[in-house]
Amino acid sequence: MNQIPRDLAVLGGAPWFDRPVAVGRPITGDRQRFMGRVHEILDRGQLSNNGPVVQEFEQRVAEALGVRHCISTCNATTGLQLALHAVGATGEVIVPSLTFVATAHAASWLGLRPVFCDVDPVTRTIDPDLVEALITPRTTAILGVHLWGRPCAVDRLAKIAHNHGVALLFDAAHAFGCTADGRAVGGFGQAEVFSFHATKVVNSFEGGAVVTNDEEFARTVRSMRNFGMDEERQVRSLGLNAKMSEVGAAMGLTSLEAFPRTIEVNMRNFLAYQEELSGIPQITLLDFQPGESHNYGYVVIEVTPDEDGITRDVLFQALRAENVISQRYFSPGVHTMPPYAAPAHRLPITDRVASRVLALPTGPDTTRQEINAISMLIRLACGNGRAVSRRLQHARSTLPSPTGAQ
Repeated sequence: MNQIPRDLAVLGGAPWFDRPVAVGRPITGDRQRFMGRVHEILDRGQLSNNGPVVQEFEQRVAEALGVRHCISTCNATTGLQLALHAVGATGEVIVPSLTFVATAHAASWLGLRPVFCDVDPVTRTIDPDLVEALITPRTTAILGVHLWGRPCAVDRLAKIAHNHGVALLFDAAHAFGCTADGRAVGGFGQAEVFSFHATKVVNSFEGGAVVTNDEEFARTVRSMRNFGMDEERQVRSLGLNAKMSEVGAAMGLTSLEAFPRTIEVNMRNFLAYQEELSGIPQITLLDFQPGESHNYGYVVIEVTPDEDGITRDVLFQALRAENVISQRYFSPGVHTMPPYAAPAHRLPITDRVASRVLALPTGPDTTRQEINAISMLIRLACGNGRAVSRRLQHARSTLPSPTGAQ
C-alpha cells in the first residue's frame, strides 16, 4: 500500500493496495485449537452423522442465543427450507426484497410463492404496516430478515402473524449476537435461521442452524435434516441430507471462541469508519440502535448521488481500482431479478436503498491503517466525482466490442 496518495487509480495513479482488501474475509480463530479438534475427529473416525463435535456446537450456540434447541445444518438456505416445511407453509410467503436472494430461493424451491414487501425507510427491514396489507387467504407465513444485523420489528410482526393465523420465521443470517428490545435474536417467531458461512462473524466453513424454543418443531426439523429418520433411524417423513459435518462444527466451535474478540474489533472498526467518513456530504454510514447488542459484522454506507456524477456504482468501481473489494449488499432488490421480476412489483424504498448501499471491509484482519486509507479514497472519489465519473465512462466506451458484435 502506498504511504502517500498521489491520485486515484482511476485518474492515473497507482492502486493504494498491493493486494485485495475485501469484504467477508474469513474469521478462523485459533488455528492450533482448530487443528487439534480436527485430529481428534480423525482419530475418532466419525466425520458426520451428528457426531460429538456437532452436538457440542449446537449446545454452545443454543446457550449463546438463550434458546432451547439448535439444529445445525449444512447451510442457512437449507435451514430456511427446513423451517418453512416444518411450519407447513403453502401458497404465499411474505418476504422482504432487500435481502440476499437465498431468502426467496428457499421458499421458491419448496413451491411457495414469495410475495415481496417493501422496507421501512429508517430501519431498512421489512415494514410491518405493508406486511399486513399483503396478507391474503393464500398467505401461510411471514419470513422477516434481520438485515446487516439490524433486527426487524419483531413484536409488531408477531402480533400481525398471530392476528392472521400465519407462521412467523426470521432469516437471522447476519444477526448472531444481536438483540432486539434487549432480547437476544434467536428466540423470536416460531424459529430463526442463522448462517455460519465463511464470511459470517461465526463460521463453520459452510453451515447454518435452525433455532427454536418449540420442542416438537425442533424434533421435526432434526428428523427432516436426516432424510426424515427418527431416533431409531426409521424413516417417518420426507427429509433430505442437510447435516453439518464434524470438521465444519470444529471450525464453528473455534470461531465461536473467537467471537467476543471479533465483536470488539468490529466495533472498533465501525467507530473508526464513523470518524474517518464524517463530513462527506454524499456518504451516510448506517448506524446501529443505541442500547442494543450488535456484532458490527457489516459496515454499510449509503451513497447519495450528486450533480457531479458520484453514485454508488461509480464509487464501487473507483474503490475496486484501488484493490478495495467492497460489496453492493444487497443490490438489486430480489423482486427485480429474472426469476421474480414482474411489471406489478413496485417497491420504491427497496429500489432506492438497493441502488445506494455499499458494504466496506471489516473484521479482525482489517487494520486501522486500511480503514484510514479506504476512507480517504472515498473522500477523494466524492471530492472528484466529475473527473472520476467521466474517466470511468470513457473507459467503458473504449472497451472492445464482444466477439461477433457488429
